[in-house]
Amino acid sequence: MTTLTQGLINLIRTHPVSSQDLHKTALFTLDAISNSIAGRNSDPGRKLLEWSKNRPLDTGRRAFLLGALTHILEVDDIHRASVVHTGCVTVPAVLAIACEKELPGDLLLKAVLFGFEAACRVGMAVGPAHYKVWHNTATCGPYGSAMASATLLNLSEPETIDALGNAGTQSAGVWEFLKTGAMSKHLHAGRAAEAGVVAAELAQRGFSGPPEILEGETGFFAATCLDPDPDAVLRDPTSPWQLHQTSIKPWPSCRHTHPAIDAALSIADQVDTELVRSVVLKTYDAAIDVCDRQIAASAYEAKFSLQHCVAAALHRGRIDFSAFDEVARKSSSELAQKVTVEAASPYDKAYPKAWGAAIEVVLENGNKLTAEAPECRGDPECALSDIEMLEKASDLMRFGGVNDPKAIIEGVMLAADGTNFPDTSFILQGA
Repeated sequence: MTTLTQGLINLIRTHPVSSQDLHKTALFTLDAISNSIAGRNSDPGRKLLEWSKNRPLDTGRRAFLLGALTHILEVDDIHRASVVHTGCVTVPAVLAIACEKELPGDLLLKAVLFGFEAACRVGMAVGPAHYKVWHNTATCGPYGSAMASATLLNLSEPETIDALGNAGTQSAGVWEFLKTGAMSKHLHAGRAAEAGVVAAELAQRGFSGPPEILEGETGFFAATCLDPDPDAVLRDPTSPWQLHQTSIKPWPSCRHTHPAIDAALSIADQVDTELVRSVVLKTYDAAIDVCDRQIAASAYEAKFSLQHCVAAALHRGRIDFSAFDEVARKSSSELAQKVTVEAASPYDKAYPKAWGAAIEVVLENGNKLTAEAPECRGDPECALSDIEMLEKASDLMRFGGVNDPKAIIEGVMLAADGTNFPDTSFILQGA
């Protein structure tokens, strides 16, 4: 009997890959790389790099550090239907392996594409209850990093089944860190990237893994999912690659805050925040579960606060890295406490296919201003252009200390033609 893992591997490896698929993958790979570079310029990033100094960096440890750095600034990609941040678990695995091997760029991109597919398909199967406790990037990400690693290591089907089995048995990562704004989320991405690399390297040496890791009686779904949809792993096998359904984040905050930000920004120039009586935000349950935070005591908590994000967008008329610092939190705090959030149709029913929100701003004179964002900017339906994605990558790399990002951008974008990938080892310099 074919297991879900075996079926998933076969689905991925028999799916045609076009030049447009590789071009899109190059853009998403560049987004992840630029996020990892920018992540160095952060308190958690500096702590991770300081910790790793004078330690031997094998392939798994490199993947761990790159994955953690990529997920720090909360502006990396996300796949809506699975709620998995795909780039931060697959691209670090590929880069870590590529450090030790001479591999053509198109193979690296193909590995990233395959890794996205595996992580997303497992993520679409876990069910909404899983996300209430478990962080899908942490739990479903190892399948993606293992599939990407298996592709680069040219593992056979039995070896790849072993790799995904042992990656899946390492799945972990819960939302408890949000209560205090702890740095654990970065470990989630790092460990997910590392788990897949290590599992694939061991599989190459004959280290066996559970073939029914997903559907087994004591497998992943049984252990972590109250309402799984196992059929989703193999559903619609001829549909476009899931990477094409993955969103790019324009704002450096939790993706659940983005439709609220989009709506607020659309009317910010019409609002005198000194004259606001109240703000009502209507969105969906998952956004409220993760980001209902009236008072944000740190930059990280602000990134997971619907109230702060709405207030900052209305008050500043823009959202960037500075929108979450102490000055911005203080200047927006009074307005943030006037923001109430509620789950409402059509947004609760549309989720997770669409992530939307609407706001109603009531002024002291009784006048009302309303705005709606039924979809997030950066979603496939409202996709950033290639130019916008390249500009975002350039801005992130400059934030991370790269004065001239042109060579890296060109190197990644030319990889689809089979040229060698640009050297990214500098990201962990000093580590």
